[in-house]
Amino acid sequence: MAAPQQEVIPGVRPWPALWALVLGFFMILVDSTIVSVATPAIMTDLNADVGNVIWVTSAYLLAYAVPLLITGRLGDKIGPKKVYLAGLALFTVASVWCGLTNSIEMLIVARVFQGLGAAMMTPQTMAVITRIFPADQRGRAMSLWGATAGVATLVGPILGGVLVDAFGWESIFFLNAPIGVIGFVLAMRLVPDLPTHEHKFDWLGVGLSTVGLFCLVFGIQEGQKYDWGQITGPLSVWSLIIAGLVVIALFIIWQSRNKGEPLLPLTLFKDRNFSLANTAITTVGFAITAMTFPLMLYAQTVRELSPTRSALLLVPMAVITGALSPWVGKLTDRAHPRYLAGFGLLCCSVALFWLSQVIEPTVPIWQLLLPIALLGVANGFMWAPIGSTATRNLPMHQAGAGAGVYNTTRQVGAVLGSAGIAVLMESRLAANLPAVPGGAMSAEGGGGKLPEAMHQGFSDSMAQSLMLPAAVLLIGLVAALLFARPTHMQRPVDTPAAARTEAGN
Repeated sequence: MAAPQQEVIPGVRPWPALWALVLGFFMILVDSTIVSVATPAIMTDLNADVGNVIWVTSAYLLAYAVPLLITGRLGDKIGPKKVYLAGLALFTVASVWCGLTNSIEMLIVARVFQGLGAAMMTPQTMAVITRIFPADQRGRAMSLWGATAGVATLVGPILGGVLVDAFGWESIFFLNAPIGVIGFVLAMRLVPDLPTHEHKFDWLGVGLSTVGLFCLVFGIQEGQKYDWGQITGPLSVWSLIIAGLVVIALFIIWQSRNKGEPLLPLTLFKDRNFSLANTAITTVGFAITAMTFPLMLYAQTVRELSPTRSALLLVPMAVITGALSPWVGKLTDRAHPRYLAGFGLLCCSVALFWLSQVIEPTVPIWQLLLPIALLGVANGFMWAPIGSTATRNLPMHQAGAGAGVYNTTRQVGAVLGSAGIAVLMESRLAANLPAVPGGAMSAEGGGGKLPEAMHQGFSDSMAQSLMLPAAVLLIGLVAALLFARPTHMQRPVDTPAAARTEAGN
């Protein structure tokens, strides 16, 4: 696919616009993780049980993941700036609503609206990058976007621990209000009003994609809660997942036969790099989400670190990611993405395998920090090359649709990682601690201190669980190694045959 012609918009300052968008993007990513630290306080204050409080996070992630295809397309139709501002306003208001609630049910409802606001914002950030940065500068822009995603995974738990300890769980939501207002003003002033493209909305596609993604994501996300069995009556987790897959298959068939304007232009996948980048980012979403659960459980249960001190273990990862990202971004615009992304994915897989080998009840903390530091190198090399490779060849009028697909696959990968690691942790706990019904997690979740005699079995279970995301990343590594050379990096050639050879390399 030939590189799309860049839009020329007078007076656009790309970097100030990107910084304004990144502020909102950072806020919604932090909100994906910050609530986990506040869970015990929410349970106590709102008299909620574990089953209900899990939905405080699940409702947000579900409302975030399902509409991404639609909101990405909506940005193409009415303008990414308008959709982003509407999403930011909804997210900010819903955050205040979360802090003011006095029942678990209302908190869950407010979190749904937060997730919808996040779903409106996320695709627009990538779409604007695609449309205001030339292809040969997009790597640097995407490095900032990727660094934001990486650092947010650290800031959420640490910030949550500090705020909950000092001001109560409501403060983690109230904090979004001033940030949201500042982000709204900056986006209003700095983000350009990009030209819109006339689109007809594929309402059947909207319905099929919504139902299919909801059934699939809900089934995977809640499978562990229902022990992968019956939810209610004849409805089971697996029937829901299968129904979701069937409806998604019908959605794809409809998109291929829709003679008008489909919600998901399947022509996007004719670009080899777009398809491969979506495969790679799915594995990254899986691994980054999955790895934190066993690591944090080990740190708090076996090493008896507080939530804040446990999150501080990730400081080397965040610092190295932030330091490397600008340099890798510049390199991304000049070097073949298969080498950069491939190196990052390989480092991430090696770091998780390494971490699985050193996790022991009495291992010195510095030995844990070494593979965690390597994760920082991995993050620095993964996000920008994969993201820029996905977007370089997107047609300008389909930038939002492409960004919606990319973020949907990333989010579905995260849901799969969350569900997959939960199943594996439970099975390894049952195998390594057979004397404890349901594994040690049930004892720890009840507030009891884990007996020292069980530390080795618990550590082994968490270490073995980390091998799953490490293995999944190898799929992403294969996808990255198959990236074609981006169009703007191809040298002038004299013959059509030579051109075809160059494009494939």
